[in-house]
Amino acid sequence: MVRFLKRLKQDDLGATAVEYGLILALIFLAMMGAIETFGQSTIKMWTNVSSKVEAAGDTSV
Repeated sequence: MVRFLKRLKQDDLGATAVEYGLILALIFLAMMGAIETFGQSTIKMWTNVSSKVEAAGDTSV
């Protein structure tokens, strides 16, 4: 049992997998933030276009 625990302590393969998992999680969070920001700016742009088209089409003078 002691020998097993010593080998387990020296084994770093699991730690590498955890590090890669954390890196992937950070990349995913950064991507989600960028996509959300891009989406919000795109929504604002199309709302502005829609308002201008409605104003140009409003000829009820």
